[in-house]
Amino acid sequence: MTAGARPEVTTDPERAVAVLGSGGLVAIPTETVYGLAADATRPEAVRAVFAAKGRPSDHPLIVHVAGADELDRWAADVPGTARALVDRWWPGPLTVLLRRSSRVLDEVTGGRDTVALRSPAHRLAHAVLEGFGGGLVAPSANRFGRVSPTTAADVVAELGARVDLVLDGGPCEVGVESTIVDLSGGVPVVLRQGGVSAGDIEAVLGVHVQVAEQGATPVAPGMLASHYAPDARVVVLDPETGAPEVAQAIGSLADGGADGTFGVLAPEHVAGLDPSVVQLAPAGDAVSYARVLYSRLREADTRGIDCLVVVPPRPEGIGAAVLDRLTRAAHRP
Repeated sequence: MTAGARPEVTTDPERAVAVLGSGGLVAIPTETVYGLAADATRPEAVRAVFAAKGRPSDHPLIVHVAGADELDRWAADVPGTARALVDRWWPGPLTVLLRRSSRVLDEVTGGRDTVALRSPAHRLAHAVLEGFGGGLVAPSANRFGRVSPTTAADVVAELGARVDLVLDGGPCEVGVESTIVDLSGGVPVVLRQGGVSAGDIEAVLGVHVQVAEQGATPVAPGMLASHYAPDARVVVLDPETGAPEVAQAIGSLADGGADGTFGVLAPEHVAGLDPSVVQLAPAGDAVSYARVLYSRLREADTRGIDCLVVVPPRPEGIGAAVLDRLTRAAHRP
């Protein structure tokens, strides 16, 4: 594509299949976020994904597949735990990390001996995978480390001519990336929290599930300490913070040298703040908060907010994933 060009935008999955079949890059909608898809069996196509995102080549990608019958093609060993979780949540916001098969490219895994697999629930993503007839790598369709896109317009604004085609499936229903659970060892470990909670997984498997701490060595997407970040500085408060404490936090930040425009994101409207503080629309309960999180972070930048003070939802269910994303957005290397 020429400099300054915009990608083609369509609602036709057959057009997306054609572009993918020619080795092109297509942004596809999933129930979590929009993914930047390419043929997982073409090294040059996979490398193009890394280039478009500015993503380090040793940071592994998730392979998206049509369904559970693809597991044995991509994984060398599929334990019963994986089959149980896939039976429960595929298609859906759950990624399983397994020992890779010999057909998986090093470019996909960053040279690791594991591969991450997911079957997305969005009808257009599923239509593309069925029509394509193979696996697609599809990390979030944004520049590496930035806020993930949840609409086609976000993708166009973020990647522009770096992507050949954008398949518009409307706003994403879940709004945060899939849960990643490592089943390649003896004990299940949640590497990235998402739409399926650790408690949900424990209920199916009947065993304790560990949750990797932030700062753990990245072996899957989304594990870096600093990630999902807007231009605005993000400051995360306690979920139980009330209006007086929000105002006090803003005052303390200003006294500590923070300047520019302050903004607030919270589950509900925060009363009594100085009129100069920009209040983003309330995010609602945890499920709603997840759905609107990335659009609110993008809005903070659009509205010129320099410091965004955030009251997160309680870290229960998908609220834990929201808090995880906000904590990473707040981290500055």
